[in-house]
Amino acid sequence: MRIARVQTFPLFLSKEDADNSYAGEAAVEHRGYMLRPPWRSLYSPGYETLVVKIETDDGLVGWGEALAPVAPAVAAAIVDNLLTPLIIGEDPRSVRTLWHRMSESMRERGHLTGHQADAMAAVDIALWDLWGKATGLSVSELAGGRFAEVLPTYVSGVRGVDDAQIAERTAVLVEAGVRRFKMHLGTDLRTDLATYDAVRDVHPDLQVGLDAHWSYRLGEAMALGRELDRRHAWFFEAPLAPEDVEGHRDLAASLDTPIAVGEAMRSRFEFTDWLTRRAVGLTQPDIGRTGITEGLAIAAVADAFHTQVAPHHSAAFGIAMAAGVHVAASSASLLAFEYQPLTLPVANRLLTTPLEVRPNGDFVVPTGPGLGVDVDEAFIQQYLVH
Repeated sequence: MRIARVQTFPLFLSKEDADNSYAGEAAVEHRGYMLRPPWRSLYSPGYETLVVKIETDDGLVGWGEALAPVAPAVAAAIVDNLLTPLIIGEDPRSVRTLWHRMSESMRERGHLTGHQADAMAAVDIALWDLWGKATGLSVSELAGGRFAEVLPTYVSGVRGVDDAQIAERTAVLVEAGVRRFKMHLGTDLRTDLATYDAVRDVHPDLQVGLDAHWSYRLGEAMALGRELDRRHAWFFEAPLAPEDVEGHRDLAASLDTPIAVGEAMRSRFEFTDWLTRRAVGLTQPDIGRTGITEGLAIAAVADAFHTQVAPHHSAAFGIAMAAGVHVAASSASLLAFEYQPLTLPVANRLLTTPLEVRPNGDFVVPTGPGLGVDVDEAFIQQYLVH
């Protein structure tokens, strides 16, 4: 069995496309990226992702996906021009050796970070999917087995025009059985705490985390963290700039609330540095950025430091989500998997059979070969960015 062909598919869905069944002309452009203060990163006006298809000479197909919420064509160009020549003609079951080859090929040029890592993640996920299909085993079985058949999750973000509406919508989810939430905040201490309290007060048994999206300086984050301590918050995510390891260490040493970090990191080396410095209390790798190979390594490193794992998942579609679910199920120190009710229907549009989620938001781990999901190729062609 040898790799015969690699194809890349950068996709874009407008918000209108996401809200309606697909039909008509393909979406080939968007209206430009935007900033959403107080958050610092660029955001797309729609949904973007990179899908990778790998075919073997005996007809097997594996699917991968990178978390590429902006400019997926950049990661696609890396796959096309740099990674594909390294894996063509190779045995797709040699996942770890191919990962090493891809990483080493750009060793002094950002091999662990940025678009290079994102591109490798998509290829790596497709290789694991192929390996599973070749053996008849699921990714989590190939990884050594599942610690859970149904993953505990937390609802990530409850939207509303004000705190009262956010509380109302939280109450609806609580009625369905949800007990774990994360709020996307980072405006200022008073505003964040008001929203946090509105959600926490909906039900006495809720676990509520706060994601500050890297918005605060150390003194501000310390003050907010102390207030979260008084409220027995679940975790405090991304409080400072992602490069400020020492600041996060100071926070972690001073607060009872665990400091959660991970979506900006892509390798076990980065996580090891943070864990060694005791700068993080909850690790959040995103498998759409790390790939399965590195994601499993990150979970193992976290376990060695007796730190739990709560895989991040945001804007990627159903392939990356399935990969994240398998890594989470294979992690001995899993806390919970991130679940976004508004994103899930969009993510599932890429699949012919949707990922199964319980009424309370918990994910059922797919048990079929590879990722255990089937991809809708008509959908891919519909929203391909040319």
